[in-house]
Amino acid sequence: MTQFQNLKKTIDALRGPDGCPWDKKQTHLSLLPFLYEEANEVIDAILNNDKSNLKEELGDLFLQILLHSKIAEEENEFNIDDVLEALNKKLIRRHPHIFADKNAGTSDEVLKLWEEVKKEEKKDINHASILDAVPKNFTPVLRASKLQKIASKAGFDWNNYKNVLDKVEEEIEELKESIEKKTNIEDEFGDILFALVNLARFLKIDSEVALAKANLKFIKRFNYIENKISSLNKNFNDFTLEELENFWSEAKNKLKENE
Repeated sequence: MTQFQNLKKTIDALRGPDGCPWDKKQTHLSLLPFLYEEANEVIDAILNNDKSNLKEELGDLFLQILLHSKIAEEENEFNIDDVLEALNKKLIRRHPHIFADKNAGTSDEVLKLWEEVKKEEKKDINHASILDAVPKNFTPVLRASKLQKIASKAGFDWNNYKNVLDKVEEEIEELKESIEKKTNIEDEFGDILFALVNLARFLKIDSEVALAKANLKFIKRFNYIENKISSLNKNFNDFTLEELENFWSEAKNKLKENE
């Protein structure tokens, strides 16, 4: 028996008549928070280059997939084998340059083929707007990126990143004006974020990943300052902002190679 079969057997037991009370009462909706949590913990392990933890977190994420599939099986909708079969067919269908007679020599050409096949698959799905295809429960940053990509494919886009950078600077000026007038500040701030996500798209940067890395960088540098202050047997309020800024610069220089 394979490890996959062993795991399926374990899930069957957990959801079975004599199974775990907690596992037995879970539904697609009740498991959603855990799905979000486990996916983010996988991301965190990758960003921290924690290979050992990554193995564990991938297992936890896979558990969520198995539980959702088991619930669907109990409701006579589909099972994990159906999920795997559909995924395999999709991969073959969306890689015609590998499994059919299409050609794609670069990553960009592969993505173009992928989108062409994807568009053909969804041609019978009717939306009032092409933007309706973007899930509303995506994080705001991810949703902004997806909306911009769809608009770009429709021909609504800037010519190059310089145009987008100009837009970012324009939005910053509008925010300054709003702050002075004390009106529409939140709206203008949102416009800046939206423009920055668009700039990231042009620079082929994933905004979510970039922000996650920035968060980790801030944590490491702030931890350095905390340790520095602790080693001096003092507290934050024992230092001026200028002194703390000096500690920050020190942290930046010493940790730069590891960031």
